[in-house]
Amino acid sequence: MRPTPKFPYLEHDGILAIAHRGGNLEAPENTMAAFSDATRQGYRFLETDVHASRDGVVFAFHDATLLRMTGEDIAINALDAADIDSITVAGGHAIPRMEDLLEAFPECRFNIDAKAWSVVEPLGLLIRRTEVDARVCVGAFNDERIFKVCQLVGRPLCHSIGVRESSRFRLAAWLGLNAYFTAGCVQFPVNRKGVSMVTPASVTHAHKLGLQVHAWTINDESTMHNLIDIGVDGIMTDDCALLKSVLMERNMWA
Repeated sequence: MRPTPKFPYLEHDGILAIAHRGGNLEAPENTMAAFSDATRQGYRFLETDVHASRDGVVFAFHDATLLRMTGEDIAINALDAADIDSITVAGGHAIPRMEDLLEAFPECRFNIDAKAWSVVEPLGLLIRRTEVDARVCVGAFNDERIFKVCQLVGRPLCHSIGVRESSRFRLAAWLGLNAYFTAGCVQFPVNRKGVSMVTPASVTHAHKLGLQVHAWTINDESTMHNLIDIGVDGIMTDDCALLKSVLMERNMWA
């Protein structure tokens, strides 16, 4: 039985279909074009990563440096926002500001991965100022970054768990402990370092603890079907068309 959502962000009929970095098969990841393509296909949950510029503006960008996306080996947090605004990735796409994405897709909810400590304060203050609490879920590999963003917002905010809390969850699931988590969801790969993270038992225990389970990043049809069968609450994918077709086939596309 699926748990009652702890936060408005998680309220949705059926499985949360989440476009990873906007779903990057049709346009470069984390660009306005990628997010637009996902929304045209009907996606209302979008995942993105964020870094901050030197002057504290939040940008949707995965890597710590520009090297992979632009060929320039420079840290994104070493540049001012005006400098980043002038940079383009493959195909002439700009690096979008997070605030612009929130404004451009008002009907969408964003799963936001805070990639570095330098973005924590700008992100928390952005969410607080724009009052988009119900539309965002914050995650990071580092639990302290997550908790600090929530503290800065100062209001109840949906969040997932980082590495430390993931270990605590795995222990609780293994021992059947009734542990408490402030998070609304756990977001896991199917496997991490050879350890199965999303199993029938872990999903069942997460639901017992009131947590949704979101699996990432799934681009294989058979894995999508298997995850649906074991009861996950959300699937994150790069292949938006494939996940949509799987959910439609099963009469689960909402």
